[in-house]
Amino acid sequence: MPIAQTLLPEFTHEMAGLRRVIERLPEDHLAFRPHAKSFTLGDLANHLVTVPGWTVSTMTATELDFGLPEVRARQPKPSSTVEGLLRTLDKGVEEALEALSKAPDEAFSVVWTLKNEGQVILAMPRIAVYRGFVMNHLIHHRAQLAVYLRLLDRPVPALYGPSADEN
Repeated sequence: MPIAQTLLPEFTHEMAGLRRVIERLPEDHLAFRPHAKSFTLGDLANHLVTVPGWTVSTMTATELDFGLPEVRARQPKPSSTVEGLLRTLDKGVEEALEALSKAPDEAFSVVWTLKNEGQVILAMPRIAVYRGFVMNHLIHHRAQLAVYLRLLDRPVPALYGPSADEN
């Protein structure tokens, strides 16, 4: 079985969980910040919905320099509505599924480099970038959003089995 085909079920499962969390965000609390050092709910959500789209640059290019103005200009515009967040998420997921499903096995061992204004931040095989900086990163921030929901006394959706709010 091709590597991409082994990754797609997990990707699909995690994106469905992310969508459920985003759907539950209270638009009237997007400025909520649980701690002075924390993201606001809106900033965290806007960051999180762009992460699935990182799969595209990971699988279709060999480097990304996020310090370049043209790269920053391509970033999705932040949204102040759940509907807008879901649009960004759905577009990123659709594009990521296409890029991931088309990737041949040998593409996963190609070294991918992240830079900031030409300075190398990291260089790793694509499979490590996809697992660590896309999937694990996404799961980490999704968990933070679930905590924000709990702090705001909003129901937390089931992600890996029932939550305290869903049986």
